[in-house]
Amino acid sequence: MGEEAKARAAAASESSRKQNKFGDEPNSAVDAQAALVMQKGLLDDVIDGIQLGLLTITIICLILVSIFASSLPDIFPFTKPAYDFVTGIPGFVLNIPEYVALIKEAFPTSLDGAVLLATAASVSLGKLLHSLPYKQCVLLFSWATYLWEANLDIRQRDRLHEVRRPLAISSFVSRQAYLETNAYGLDKSSLELVKNAVGQIQTTLIIVYDAIPWLWNAIGDAMETYAGLEPGHEILHSLAFFVVSTLISTVLGLPFDLYSTFVVEKRHGFNKQTYGLFFTDLAKTLLLTFFLGGPILALFLWVIGITGSQFYLYAWALLAVVQLIIIAIYPTFIQPLFNKFEPLPEGELRTGIEALALRLGFPLKKLYVVDGSKRSSHSNAYVFGFFKSKRIVVFDTLIDQCTTEEVVAIIGHELGHWKKNHVLRMLTAVQVQTFIIFFAFSHFIGESAMYESFGLDTMPVLIGFMFFQYLYQPLDSVLTFCTNVLSRKHEFEADAFSKKLGYGEQLASSLIKLQIENKGNMNPDPLYSAYHYSHPPLVERLNAINDPGVAPKTE
Repeated sequence: MGEEAKARAAAASESSRKQNKFGDEPNSAVDAQAALVMQKGLLDDVIDGIQLGLLTITIICLILVSIFASSLPDIFPFTKPAYDFVTGIPGFVLNIPEYVALIKEAFPTSLDGAVLLATAASVSLGKLLHSLPYKQCVLLFSWATYLWEANLDIRQRDRLHEVRRPLAISSFVSRQAYLETNAYGLDKSSLELVKNAVGQIQTTLIIVYDAIPWLWNAIGDAMETYAGLEPGHEILHSLAFFVVSTLISTVLGLPFDLYSTFVVEKRHGFNKQTYGLFFTDLAKTLLLTFFLGGPILALFLWVIGITGSQFYLYAWALLAVVQLIIIAIYPTFIQPLFNKFEPLPEGELRTGIEALALRLGFPLKKLYVVDGSKRSSHSNAYVFGFFKSKRIVVFDTLIDQCTTEEVVAIIGHELGHWKKNHVLRMLTAVQVQTFIIFFAFSHFIGESAMYESFGLDTMPVLIGFMFFQYLYQPLDSVLTFCTNVLSRKHEFEADAFSKKLGYGEQLASSLIKLQIENKGNMNPDPLYSAYHYSHPPLVERLNAINDPGVAPKTE
């Protein structure tokens, strides 16, 4: 009996050890999958090596600074800018009160004073822009943005290697589903890290070796040689550059798109595309890009050319009109080129959606089901249309994955966006962002030093805007983050709206099902999700839905 008791104790200890290791009862198949998720591959080793190398370089720099101190710029002249910046920080901080006093003293108290201050600021800004080392700034901003986002990607990748389910999801997400989700996330993470690294290297080479000006000049020479067009046809030149650069960009990105679709998505059971459908879609996309994007680009260049220094107002207004037109025609004329839309058949689901629309006064004109399963098993539903002509689209995959009440709950969420005017708010936010972009560009468009730094002796608007986009990257990241914050707020409000309609329980269960079916990230890094996500993480949405402060009631 003593031996049997020892054997049982040993078995219990082994079971406990496995449970502690993986956070669940032992299962040989699932344990093997957990071991694969935990396993660090070559990419992880490279990441660890880079991080160790950066740490080593940092330590060496600190040692050098501590040893040589003020002599460092003399010994290593390339460190002088960084040394001057760091040593100047204490003086700047100590002089902040003096700076504040000077600002108060200089602050205008009359309209004339404000005009003088604005004029002086404009002159100072002009001098600054003329003296900027543009190529170096572009490289700096490009690498700063890349390293920041790569750091976030690595933080998220570390989360994906975890095999213990967070306590918040352990009651409704099985261990197997959690591991499958992390395995999918790791495959996508690996592809994204490699793709971004290759893209950053390409960007650096393009900037360092002036590839954009070279391509612009080569196209200009070809137009003159083969078409007899003398220099000065900037719009035609820009359109040709647009076509050629788009084709080059497509070819460079094609290997990653193919790997994503036919390796990553297929491995995890999502891809339904054939190679024929993939390349047909690609051809359609390129044709639409050229036949829609080309005239729009030509119109913008023409408007900028005839409106002078105030072009940003006209370009901004034109873009707003173009965006509204695209929103109006995309579901009706563009998306049907890729998917088949059919009226949702009569039945319980159609009756439920129509009853909900009638209850809310939603002007539903048409109700469609779309063959999303033609390409992928990912699911979705959305509302579109202007004024009194609204349409609802439900993916066939969503109908397969959820019950009728759950689909109606999701439609209640989408109608919450309509009821709360979220689309109008987001459009307004986008217009503010667009205005900031065009206004900022108006200060660079005529800056010859920017073009000269990249080897151009002319100032084509399209090329100037491309250079400006590199300079604008840090601000664009901040504005995109702010837009995501607003979007997440809207998602919480739409969830609350659906709950108030009486669909709280069904909405929560549908979100869980869709998260599992789509293998959405269930344990996101907080900083990564705050920066990248336009929708709140699952647990945050469920906590908000289950908040007793939001009581179900009839809207």
